[in-house]
Amino acid sequence: MSDHIDGPRQIGDPSADITDLFAFTSPENPARTVLAVDVFPTCGNEAIFSNAITHSIVVRRAKVAGLGDDAKFETSDPEIRFSVKFDVLERGPPGQSPVQRGTCTLPDGQSLRIIVNDEKGASTPDGTLRVFAGLRSDPFILGWLFVRGLVKSQNLLLHDNVLCIVFEFDTRRVLNPDQGSLFGVIAETVPLVGLNKFVGSQPSRIDWIGRPEQTNMLLDNKGMPDVDDVRDLWNQQTPFALAQELRPLFLRRLKDSLAEWDTRDGQQDWTPSALAAHANVRLDDYLLFDVAKPITDVSHLEIEKSTLGGRTYQTGGGRTVDANVIDILTTWIVNRDREQLRGGATQATKPGTSAFPYFAAPNTDLQSVADSVELNAAPDRVWELLGQFGGSWHPLIASIRVTGTGIGQLRTIETIDGKHIIERLEAIDNSGRLYRYTNVAGIPASDYTGTLEVKPSGTGSSVEWRAQFLADGQGTIVVKTIVSTLFKTGLESLKPRFGASK
Repeated sequence: MSDHIDGPRQIGDPSADITDLFAFTSPENPARTVLAVDVFPTCGNEAIFSNAITHSIVVRRAKVAGLGDDAKFETSDPEIRFSVKFDVLERGPPGQSPVQRGTCTLPDGQSLRIIVNDEKGASTPDGTLRVFAGLRSDPFILGWLFVRGLVKSQNLLLHDNVLCIVFEFDTRRVLNPDQGSLFGVIAETVPLVGLNKFVGSQPSRIDWIGRPEQTNMLLDNKGMPDVDDVRDLWNQQTPFALAQELRPLFLRRLKDSLAEWDTRDGQQDWTPSALAAHANVRLDDYLLFDVAKPITDVSHLEIEKSTLGGRTYQTGGGRTVDANVIDILTTWIVNRDREQLRGGATQATKPGTSAFPYFAAPNTDLQSVADSVELNAAPDRVWELLGQFGGSWHPLIASIRVTGTGIGQLRTIETIDGKHIIERLEAIDNSGRLYRYTNVAGIPASDYTGTLEVKPSGTGSSVEWRAQFLADGQGTIVVKTIVSTLFKTGLESLKPRFGASK
């Protein structure tokens, strides 16, 4: 995924995990530029920004320093830095949710206070810049499985949310394009100095991103399973200034990975010299955008493509909210744009908007899973087994312990693979043969409500198991898979006990 979960360190600190970086012209006003960064993949609806890190977007002026097989881009000082540090939660007004605030430090040194999830954002007094920070629908489109070959899939990030920071500003005042309109941009998450104690030295940064998929598709190519994972090492590097002693390591990995991608369709479209030039360009990783040229949903990587092709670029490159960067990148590295490759998904859960803050509102609709089985046994006989909230009839349960009695009692389940799930009984109707429960822990979801019901069906019975939830900490598709597997395995196990209805 673009930069989602791009290394072991990010798994350990998901709130600091950068997912995507964007650079595009404001749809509201072509004289303004938008830079945005998303963090915290598959976060829940109550997710908050970490107060232990600084979130930054950094821009440097760039230039084309070579074409064709000698393609090269160079960046120069001064850097243009936008940073945000978030506060701890504040108690909200009576009956309302807690509030989180943050402080933005702008390129000219002035500070701007913001309130998380304020749709209007915050603006500088002169209107030069405005900022939004809050929960948004994840705009990334992932219609491929990262395995050997080319395997299409549905959008694996369907219904997922992220935390988003958006900076929109007057292009001329902030970037001064008269001195050059081409820029390179990165985003990074950096621990606050001395805030926590680390074993050994404090990491210089948790994560950073330039172009999409530098880490997960190229540095950790699943088509090369017998190589070391270097993503954490990469994410410790200083953007715009990789350590000289490590550049050969990363360059070799990029060359090998690009060569593997080139053969996934059974053809070789990249010459050795072009492939080496491509790796060299990618080694100095930053998202290129030109504020004097049009940035569209399909202009992503056009600057790099044209420069490597020996041509003058025609667009502003960058990356819009709705750009399908996976399909653009996959087509280029697999067949060098000989034939358009399209994954199994062509749009995100929600498209971007034409009004600030440009990223769609978060996904808040409850997702559902339901399954049923028809049995050749009377409903009361089936309910005698299933109606015990602490019953251990399910084949995936290794042990179960019940705490308390009646409504509110808890059952703690240990599964056969060592996981623990805690659920609370919310309602039970023995005459109606139904109980309802909520998940306390163990399922990566919030607002989880499950219902198990036994109904008469012909001369036998029907068992229905259903749940509603919002994914939290895992993708919606992953949570649905977990729950549907749990349901199906349990219901199928009832057929040998009671006989399947014919």
